[in-house]
Amino acid sequence: MQKANSTAPLKPFPQPFDRVAIALMLVLAVLIGLLLWSGDRSAPKIREFNWQNKQIGAEDTAFILTFSRPMEQASVEKNLKLEPPLPGKISWAGRRMAYTLTMPAPYGTKYQVQLQDAQDRFTAEGTNRASIQPFLGQFRTRDRAFAYIGVEGEEEGRLILYNLSQQQKRVLTSKNLVVMDFKAYPEGDRILFAATERQANRQGTLDQKLYTVTTGMHFASPGKPIREPAKAGQLQLVLDSKEYQNLKFDLSPDGQTIVIQRVNQRNPGDFGLWLLKEGAAPQPLKTQPGGDFLITPDSSALAFAQGQGLAILPLQPQADPLDFLPKFGMVLSFTQDGSAAAMVKFNTNYTKSLFLVTNQGIQKEVLKTEGSILSAQFDPTKQVLYSLITELIPGNEYRERPFLVAINLKTAEAKPLLRLPDDQRDIQMNLSPDGLGFLFDQTIAAAKETNAETNSLRTDDGKAIATSRLWLLPVTPPSPTEAPAQMQPEQLPLAGLHPRWLP
Repeated sequence: MQKANSTAPLKPFPQPFDRVAIALMLVLAVLIGLLLWSGDRSAPKIREFNWQNKQIGAEDTAFILTFSRPMEQASVEKNLKLEPPLPGKISWAGRRMAYTLTMPAPYGTKYQVQLQDAQDRFTAEGTNRASIQPFLGQFRTRDRAFAYIGVEGEEEGRLILYNLSQQQKRVLTSKNLVVMDFKAYPEGDRILFAATERQANRQGTLDQKLYTVTTGMHFASPGKPIREPAKAGQLQLVLDSKEYQNLKFDLSPDGQTIVIQRVNQRNPGDFGLWLLKEGAAPQPLKTQPGGDFLITPDSSALAFAQGQGLAILPLQPQADPLDFLPKFGMVLSFTQDGSAAAMVKFNTNYTKSLFLVTNQGIQKEVLKTEGSILSAQFDPTKQVLYSLITELIPGNEYRERPFLVAINLKTAEAKPLLRLPDDQRDIQMNLSPDGLGFLFDQTIAAAKETNAETNSLRTDDGKAIATSRLWLLPVTPPSPTEAPAQMQPEQLPLAGLHPRWLP
């Protein structure tokens, strides 16, 4: 049987579609080759500005511009403009440029970032160099706002929010509560406060409970989701007083932890510090009875007076102290980064010394007084320590005169900024987050014939408060060699106690 001949199939000629595709591929190959040979002449641009349409606070220290290609750095730095001007330093990492502020941007201000006429790094000299696409970014700082405790009429004992940028006032708490103390959360959307029932307060029963209340404010901070602010005045009970009386408290800088000084209602010997984390039950800390305390800036430890010194304790139940500083009896404040603290030493000759204590082991005396050291706060640049102190008034009767001083931490030179009325030790002063203004109160005691039972608020020495004025003291930014200049305070059209800036 003869095998049939087999023939291979013929390859078809390219179809019209194939011919078009091949032609396009050849054209694209030629264009790519020409582009690689001559370089990319398209204009570089800014792909991302991380502060675009954001509201920044004192903790936001640098913005970042991300470019579409590596840039000629000198041309960018020469043509970058900020309006209003903000002093800062520039650093680079590839296509990213960081502008780090040398001090916080003033609150209540709108800013623009402009860049044009900058070139990329690799376009050859002598060619038609393409300048960057003109860029205009914008951001703003948070409103200048603070909270205080009202003292007159329907506002007496109630927590009040005042937005200085918008000239708006909101009463946050109800009439049945008398607010004793408060701390703002880091985003400014809530305030933690201790309060008693008004009737119990007038009967002398300090049965404090802890609450939170919403402020109605929300800042569109860089790196955080944008959400609608909760309505102002929404109250939530955080800690009751059924078994333990709640005394002093502090809120951690990250807003996640509360430390409360508590005493058992039935056993006064059961006295100490408790730890309360959001969403968990309160737990006692392993401490000996102590005095004043302050949570560290990293929110991980507690500095508190214990015995003849200061103990540093981790914020964990049953943890042992990290350190003990026998030289000091009180910590007043920390720098924002936790690198230094202001501490008080009680000397054997009955004077008091204010010390700068750093995490590098430096302990430097910056002030000594025969009177009292009431408070201290670092300015945001860590160049100046502001302290509210008193001096003794000569005479047979023990009297003190308070005043605010600015201490240059490099030279330890103390410059008086403001002298206050005599014998007002319970003045509360608070420095704004941008370091440009102090708030303080000036209480006026009620007349002797006033019925004490009608007064819910009292001074530290137990006197009924008739009213209290609020003042704003502007502060000039410090320089490395000079302390801030002396300014005149401005009385605000508000009556209140314990004013504190929102972050």
